[in-house]
Amino acid sequence: MSAPTHVTLLCGGYGGARMAHGFALLGDEVTLTVIGNTGDDLELHGLHISPDLDTVMYTLAGLANAETGWGVRDETWSAAAVLEKYGEPTWFRLGDRDLATHIVRTARLAAGERLTDVTNDLARALGVRARLLPMSDDSVRTKVRTKDGWLDFQDYFVRRGHQDDVQEVRFDGIETAPPTPEVLASIESADLIVVAPSNPYVSVAPILALNGIREALLSAGAPTIAISPIVGGEALRGPAAQMMRSLGTEPSALGIAAHYAGRYPNLLDTLVIDDADASEADAIAARGIQPATAAIVIATDDQQRRLAGDLLRITQLGLG
Repeated sequence: MSAPTHVTLLCGGYGGARMAHGFALLGDEVTLTVIGNTGDDLELHGLHISPDLDTVMYTLAGLANAETGWGVRDETWSAAAVLEKYGEPTWFRLGDRDLATHIVRTARLAAGERLTDVTNDLARALGVRARLLPMSDDSVRTKVRTKDGWLDFQDYFVRRGHQDDVQEVRFDGIETAPPTPEVLASIESADLIVVAPSNPYVSVAPILALNGIREALLSAGAPTIAISPIVGGEALRGPAAQMMRSLGTEPSALGIAAHYAGRYPNLLDTLVIDDADASEADAIAARGIQPATAAIVIATDDQQRRLAGDLLRITQLGLG
């Protein structure tokens, strides 16, 4: 039996979690390392919350709420109800089971532990086989500028329902935040590097903005392949299409290629686009990125498993 393929996945929450699950469903043929965005992290009720890491962790643990795409299934909300009675903000809803994760994470970080180690232990305790890594142990916070000024990412995304046009994005703390040694090692040892179908501006960009990360990706021996988060001019989920428009990029598979080729030259070897967008393949190739087509809508387990297998075949790392 051949050695398993080591896949390193760069991702945000919803789309990244489903892509990670697809690789996990391939079983022993793949060893998976997930590098998760922490620009979305926030402090609320005195707790450190890592929404993207938790979405991936709950999904890989089989605990995710499939209806909402965030949080834990079969959740209860007793603590949230009491917080509301106390006059505390509840626009960012924390369920009772989810609270346990944040309580443990916050206590261990306050005791001086690294976010990397805490994340690893939480994931292992929930039975996650993949290695889940925060992009950095240092604090990075995504901010977006709207007509009302600069907003914390979760204020824009959750409290205001991502209805504002985004005029600019920045990552506070990025100048001094390094990727962890584990992140760099996972890139160096990968057989395949995958950029998930996550929002390129606020889920993928914080990872790529870390000091030294692009150099590590460019020097890696593995091919780097990205999946478009846009199908037929619309985002698979969330505000990516609206954000692309307000930032001056066409919301299309070609627009995704133009974004990566322009901002991160030579980073991507291949961009996987949906079969419905196959007519854009030649224009993508003209941007210096090899296009490939597949069914990239991954709402179900079967779709997730199939796309993960397709990515291995596209890069000639096929199963078996």
